[in-house]
Amino acid sequence: MFTRNFLLILMANILLGAAMPLLIILGGFAGAELVPGSLLVTLPPTVQTLAGILVAAPLSIFMGRFGRQAGFLLSAGLVMAGGASGALAMQVSHFGLLCLGHLLLGAALIGVNYFRFAAAESVEEKKRARAMSFTLASGLVAALLGPEIFTHTRNLLPTFPFAGAYWAIAGLGLIGLLPVLGLGKELRQRTQSTGQSQKGAWKALIRRPQILFAIGVAALSHAVMVFLMTPTPLAMTGCGFGEGQAADVIRWHVVAMFAPGFFTGHLIERFGAKSIASLGLLISLGSAAVAASGLDLSDFYIVLILLGLGWNFGFTGGSHLLQASVTMEEKPLVQGVNDTLIALCSSLAALSSGAMVVSVGWTALSIAVMPVIVVLMGALMLIGRRHVSNA
Repeated sequence: MFTRNFLLILMANILLGAAMPLLIILGGFAGAELVPGSLLVTLPPTVQTLAGILVAAPLSIFMGRFGRQAGFLLSAGLVMAGGASGALAMQVSHFGLLCLGHLLLGAALIGVNYFRFAAAESVEEKKRARAMSFTLASGLVAALLGPEIFTHTRNLLPTFPFAGAYWAIAGLGLIGLLPVLGLGKELRQRTQSTGQSQKGAWKALIRRPQILFAIGVAALSHAVMVFLMTPTPLAMTGCGFGEGQAADVIRWHVVAMFAPGFFTGHLIERFGAKSIASLGLLISLGSAAVAASGLDLSDFYIVLILLGLGWNFGFTGGSHLLQASVTMEEKPLVQGVNDTLIALCSSLAALSSGAMVVSVGWTALSIAVMPVIVVLMGALMLIGRRHVSNA
């Protein structure tokens, strides 16, 4: 499985993906530095999310026309440009330039998400689930690397707060460019993307239950994860726990999200993608049930660990099922629609959960999401019964 292309993909995914945790930390801090007290403080991460929704499908189609390598080179270039824009914004105190940087970085990180599909394409068919799972697992390294980089670079330029961290992001783009340049010809090949093939891909989206199930389970898994994860620190501090305790809960959540990737692929090979994805949804539902049942520190740990595990099974299973359900000609459009819907659902989940935890509280939020999960799970199971193979 560990082909040259696959190893290069893992390296690039870690280096370019490390920008994400950096941006989670930087978004609010940098905005508050430039426009303190303003309602626009959270605009940079907001435009970053919006960019993800807007570019997911066009970027996937771009990869279809010019090859995976071209798309990843573009993504690395956007990381460099976005990081440099953010750094210059902090140095000249220009809020619009900061928003531009986050817009570029949001587009770049969508491109990084396509490494999971490229990994599956770089190995033989029977090992594709494992390759995709390992690629997601490598996100754990990126998640641990990002905060360390922030700690060591945030005051690199003392006169300009956080500018050093943005320059570090640009550096990650430059270094991450190197493994992408080494990708073999298999990932430089173009997928035919004519009007006829795109028409066929739209038909496949509408008429093929396996594709609908795969997209639905991945989107639901991601949305539930974001819905419960986003307000957790606020809910914990509201219950009297410290910020350090909230940070530790999130740390273990991240571990639970990515670490199972080292064996999820084996489980998919043994039990099938549909079964593992469905199990992931059940685990996410269990996470919400625990959240509704108590407010002890141990409850928050259990909720976030179960939530991470449920996301891993649901998202990996859905992604593998999607990859196995489309032809080469259908991949650019279908995978683009898939990641667009995932970005849209997660954005809506983040916005609604923040409002709900402030207005009705953590317990009511957890209770409210449970019937939504059950109803959507039921709809997906009905779709799944329509000749969806357990790939």
